[in-house]
Amino acid sequence: MGLLYTVFADWARRHGVEAAVARFSEELPEDTVEAYRHQFGADKAKVQAGGPPIITAGSDDWYSGPGDADRYWLALKDQFEAEKWPDERIDSVDHSSSTVVAHTPRPDRSTWNSKGLVVGYVQSGKTTNFTAVVAKMADVQYRLVIVLSGIHNGLRRQTQVRLDQYLKHLNPDRWMTLTGEARDFVDQTLEASAALSDEKTVLAVVKKNAAVLNKLIKWLDKPNSRKALASAPVLIIDDEADQASVATGRINPLIRKLLGLMPRCTYIGYTATPFANVFIDPTQEDLYPKSFILNLPRPDGYFGPEKIFGRDAVEWETSDEQGPPDGYDMVRLVAEEDVPLLRPGSKESADGFTPTMIDELVTAVRWFWLATAARRARGDTDHSTMLIHTSVKIAVHESYRAPLRSLQQRALAALASGRPEVLDEWRNLWEKESSRVPAEDFGRTQNTFDEVLRYLSEVISATRIVLDNYRSQDRLDYSDPSQVAIAVGGNTLSRGLTLEGLVVSFFVRGATAYDTLLQMGRWFGYRTGYEDLPRIWMTPSLAAAFRHLATVEHEMRDDIDRYQRENLTPSQVAVRIRTHPSLRITAKMGAAQPAFISYAGRRLQTRYFEHRDVDWLDGNRQAAESFVQEAVRHGNVEDSGAARLIRDVPVSLVKAFLSRYQVHEDSPDLDPELMIKYIDQQLTGDPPSLAMWSVAVVTGEGKDAALGGLDIKYSIRSRLNDGNTERADIKTLMSKQDRALDLGLSAAEARAKSESELVALRNEHPVCHDRGLVVLYLIDPTSKPVNPRKNTDVAHPPRIPLDAARAVVGLGITFPGDVRTKFIQASHVAVDLTDVESENVDEALGVDTEDMA
Repeated sequence: MGLLYTVFADWARRHGVEAAVARFSEELPEDTVEAYRHQFGADKAKVQAGGPPIITAGSDDWYSGPGDADRYWLALKDQFEAEKWPDERIDSVDHSSSTVVAHTPRPDRSTWNSKGLVVGYVQSGKTTNFTAVVAKMADVQYRLVIVLSGIHNGLRRQTQVRLDQYLKHLNPDRWMTLTGEARDFVDQTLEASAALSDEKTVLAVVKKNAAVLNKLIKWLDKPNSRKALASAPVLIIDDEADQASVATGRINPLIRKLLGLMPRCTYIGYTATPFANVFIDPTQEDLYPKSFILNLPRPDGYFGPEKIFGRDAVEWETSDEQGPPDGYDMVRLVAEEDVPLLRPGSKESADGFTPTMIDELVTAVRWFWLATAARRARGDTDHSTMLIHTSVKIAVHESYRAPLRSLQQRALAALASGRPEVLDEWRNLWEKESSRVPAEDFGRTQNTFDEVLRYLSEVISATRIVLDNYRSQDRLDYSDPSQVAIAVGGNTLSRGLTLEGLVVSFFVRGATAYDTLLQMGRWFGYRTGYEDLPRIWMTPSLAAAFRHLATVEHEMRDDIDRYQRENLTPSQVAVRIRTHPSLRITAKMGAAQPAFISYAGRRLQTRYFEHRDVDWLDGNRQAAESFVQEAVRHGNVEDSGAARLIRDVPVSLVKAFLSRYQVHEDSPDLDPELMIKYIDQQLTGDPPSLAMWSVAVVTGEGKDAALGGLDIKYSIRSRLNDGNTERADIKTLMSKQDRALDLGLSAAEARAKSESELVALRNEHPVCHDRGLVVLYLIDPTSKPVNPRKNTDVAHPPRIPLDAARAVVGLGITFPGDVRTKFIQASHVAVDLTDVESENVDEALGVDTEDMA
């Protein structure tokens, strides 16, 4: 379109497209101005379609993306290209950052108070996104940018270096920086009124520390400065926005006081763990993200909780018979009873503690050396790090120095000896571990042991043992190339700070909250070139907790996407977070209240079983026998081939069975008490439903069997080899065709339909539209694996025989109805928005707790 269109677009972004049309119609032909209007609308639509799929209801459409004259963003984009970023990655940053900018107020307004939240991924892309947002906001005349960067000097310094590199150094004459790599905010000689001008953008990267924030507020809270701020758009980026910013006695009030100084202020929080933020009381004058909540797109090649730990199915999920991913076979278990050998108990003194180098820890260190040597054999000379995180106590960190150095020296001496038994030990470990996550899954050929061996001694010798805590002088430093480090630490390693080239994590530190655990997951991120090599050692309880968190995260992000799907704002609908029986969601629950869940249109199934508990298994068998006998007596039996189908079963029998059937605690959605509560609600609804049911007893592929007097065959369901000896995880019980056993479809017809199509078929069926379906499986206690493992894009743990003490009764249940209706109180929490006015919500205040200053 040329230079004139660039000027038109800039005017439209600042003053609105109608104002731009009126202004340019005075000097340009009508058809030219109309073409500019059309192009501006197309550019704006392109931005919205390309970014995260959320468009905040009621916001002004003003931002059409960066223009040809945008100095800050174009310089940043040129830098990305100079660093040879792939075009797809640059486009993703461009689209996602433009979407954030598009959700902020039009900068020609006289006043505004906007608060938003951007939800990223742990160890992935948040800093890059807000760097791009800062550049684009500077291009639309924001004059002051304040980045609140965590509570530790290390993270503040890291952020300052990044922003200097990608903003200041690219336009040195257009930025005025108030902080530096080694300097947080201090008293300024220049007044804020003099610093704020149309010629430069002022940038400050400050720690969330009471003394620092007070100095910043004092500098801004002067008559001349307040006058200058009245006309200066201000952007405040709150990095790690759930840390120190929410429900603290000193930092939270200071942030709110800072925002109160600025009549034209946009506050954007960034975090990967937004639990505390979405629980802020939205009726109070606080930091609740009233204006927007956005998901950043999941980057290609990103290793998150789901890829490593797998997850369970969630509400409304459309899935094939494989179900949700199980995660790569990267997790190795440390017995719970061995934890006291690795750290002192909570009431024990750390002074004088000596850790035991248990076999799992020794293996973890050796695998780190082998994996790093493999990277070198692949031509990868980047940094390589191992994390050992057992305790927050500094004395415990110190206790690991001598044993690790001894292990390093012994390993070097043994390799130098050249003894065959030594080489065989290293070879066996390499071949065993490298086979469990095939390199071929990532498009590469695995290295031979001999290729790895060439670099092994060099890697071990180069390894630095670093104790990284707030008292230590010997901190992680990646300024020199090709660093190899084993980092032993606590809180300084558990949030925000990037561990470069993290390959192995040995993690047995306890945590009681979702956000704490997820932020400790330093192993999440990118592993380009060595995707097959990372490993994590942790306890079974921690592995189970991370799997639950993967499910929570998936469900939470879908809830956030709901804002776009249903054209809603965070002031109208709150994000719901699934609860856990033994983990808190966050220490700062704020205004969280029990939320609601719907069983309408859902298919649920038992996945976990107490396979060695005879009483538990016998109880479920007896409940199923009695249920089927009574269903046959009251209903009508058909033989569909795949199952014995009993129609017209009274709801009283279904409720009686559900009250007796025991569900494993790891399946909170399949809660019999909640399902009975939901059924009772539907029985008195308008119109009533679920008075009659169908019951299917599946005829499996195993030996002859019987249940409730019906002749069937055992179903075969082997279990995952996940190292858990206390319960069996069969992953998938119910096939897609099983949910249609009462709909008159053949197995092939059912498999060909999507989950949503099957829901629609049930809801439109002349008989089944108001009936539920119970599907029972009598599972062979032996149940050996039927099919060999197949390689897929997400590796699945190998299967082993079920090896149950008795036959296992599996339960599947399908409800009719619309998944968006008929909610009951359940295992989720959210804030209450009843008293929130959509036009005047300035967010929330939790209970004052710890002071994070």
